[in-house]
Amino acid sequence: MEFLESLDPQLRLFWYIAIPVSLIFVIQTILTFVGSGAGDGIEADFDGDLDGAEAPFQMFSFRNLINFLLGFSWTGISFYKLIPNLSVLILISLAVGFAFVYFFFLIIKQIQKLGEDNTFRLEKTLGKIADVYLPIPGRMQGKGKVMVSLNGSVRELDAMTEQDKIETNATVKIKRVESGNILIVEKL
Repeated sequence: MEFLESLDPQLRLFWYIAIPVSLIFVIQTILTFVGSGAGDGIEADFDGDLDGAEAPFQMFSFRNLINFLLGFSWTGISFYKLIPNLSVLILISLAVGFAFVYFFFLIIKQIQKLGEDNTFRLEKTLGKIADVYLPIPGRMQGKGKVMVSLNGSVRELDAMTEQDKIETNATVKIKRVESGNILIVEKL
């Protein structure tokens, strides 16, 4: 730490920010790769009062703060000798700090696109082909059962038809969902 005492006060400030922030960043990175419960900072909002915001992650998180300070401090250190005007140096450092946060957002957004939603919803069965499991009484007189495959799993669901009775093992097409949980089908 003795080398810091001989530096200009502005450069020393950049170093005072860069050293602990870099250490925290390294620790965060190691914890991320070993899969610790620290997560990726998505849950933390530090009372940013953004409840209900439709963002995939919080704007004000500890990780974003570290990313900003990392870009800010190391840019200040790197360009201190090249840019003699301190105001311009600080503006460039701020821009790079915000760019670090922005690129982190882009990376997280791309990673989230890799996720797959396998939640079962009856609406996803519309237009699908199903097999009759229990006979379906005709003309909306009662319910039968159909077996439909969706997202690699087979479901047994209640079904009705507007046509004549449909026997077991017949193949049907799902036309619509009625009353929230009954499939309306037609024989193929």
